Amino acid sequence: MRISVTRKPIKIYPDSKRVIVRFFYNGDERAVNVIKLVMYMSDAEVMEELISVLREFSKRHRRITRVFEKNCERISNLFESLDISLADMDTYRKMLIGSYFTHEYSIESAAFFNPSIVEHPDQSDLPEGEKRVIISFRAVGEGHISSIVFRRAVLDSQNNLVLSSPGTLIEEADIIRNTVYKKDIFEDTGILNQLSEEIKSKLVDKLPDSFDYTALKKAIGDLEFTEKNEANLYAFEKILWLADSYHYIHFSLDTDLSNRVIFPVSEFEQKGVEDARFVRFVNDDGSISFYATYQAWDGITIQPKLLVTQNFYDFRIMPLYGSGAKNKNLALFPRKINGNFVMISRIDGVNNYIMYSNKVNVWENPMLLQEPKYPWEFIQIGNCGSPIETDKGWLLITHGVGAMRRYCLGASLFSLEDPSIELGRLKEPLLMPNDEEREGYVPNVLYSCGSIIHNSELLIPYGLSDYGTGFATVPVEPLLEKILEEGRG
Repeated sequence: MRISVTRKPIKIYPDSKRVIVRFFYNGDERAVNVIKLVMYMSDAEVMEELISVLREFSKRHRRITRVFEKNCERISNLFESLDISLADMDTYRKMLIGSYFTHEYSIESAAFFNPSIVEHPDQSDLPEGEKRVIISFRAVGEGHISSIVFRRAVLDSQNNLVLSSPGTLIEEADIIRNTVYKKDIFEDTGILNQLSEEIKSKLVDKLPDSFDYTALKKAIGDLEFTEKNEANLYAFEKILWLADSYHYIHFSLDTDLSNRVIFPVSEFEQKGVEDARFVRFVNDDGSISFYATYQAWDGITIQPKLLVTQNFYDFRIMPLYGSGAKNKNLALFPRKINGNFVMISRIDGVNNYIMYSNKVNVWENPMLLQEPKYPWEFIQIGNCGSPIETDKGWLLITHGVGAMRRYCLGASLFSLEDPSIELGRLKEPLLMPNDEEREGYVPNVLYSCGSIIHNSELLIPYGLSDYGTGFATVPVEPLLEKILEEGRG
């Protein structure tokens, strides 16, 4: 039995015109000089220059004057050093100063790939046989910094994908940090488990009953002078990393989905947030949440993270930790199994593992699930998004890496009652780079972060050669039968 795979004609490539405004800073000395020069300007000169800036950029961005004011306030310590009262400064001068610390950043000028697809929370007013979906992408811009962006689309009754045109007024979310921690709750999070009991006790003794991230950083800084061995220093860094990861982000209700970008917000993810694997999760009470696992990257270390939303306006972000929350490639099952959350991971960079947990962000005791088996996956095997529930088992799209670092997509099936049992695996790749798709930033790569079943077909969005994005469909029943046939051997 041959599996029929249909590549859709839709291809999405980077668009350098999609830009956001970012804080720009190149050192105290230059910043102080800019402040002094603007302060020497008359009110009329300030207004004239500000109007010129707004004339050129206000149509390209939403609420840009608010951004200017915010960026001015971010260097408030420099005003204090110059004995200038920021509170007494007129708004126009603030805006003009802020504009010198703002720049445009093209979020997807380099690449637009590694997509994930989920059902949209709003399925109202659609003809029979159609489904509204949300597709997330990894967008890469200047300096190879990655962010998470979205597109709206509709799958029609023939499984044609109709993409909505993206907006141009792109906006980052407002960040709401958990600024105050309670000591007893903080201890229960497991963050301090990075330390030995002796060092943990010393750190806890230095913390008040309520404290913020700055106080935690100071307490750790004090301990670093006396506890200087390499293991402790690494653990201290990891604690700060984890503590800084808990926050909320919020998008304005008047933003279109395609205008929302989740951009790196902390020093521990300054090089990018990568490869979000979204899944529509059914909670115990029947309500729906959308989870996504992704990697934060600071240029040296990878930190797995988790975000959750119900509406794609408000997101809660938290770290994933435990012995199973390592490396890349974590994918959450779409519901609990036997009362536990279930996760696929690849902690060693080579094999697939499975884990069970009663907490969605704490993962211990990973168990080997799959090893490379066929030549096209001898280097490594990993998941391409969350498993999909079918009547014959959990369908997992995988990626395999073979000779010449060629990435191909495969498929496996696992028992519904016990997903640690593999029922079958395709011997040959389901999808491999063709001549059109093999050229790009990283040649010979196909990669996906999540697929969806609609009208008896599997739709796979996939990144092609770490540059753009394509789409393919596969009939579900023949695919499952083929996997089971090869599992029976």
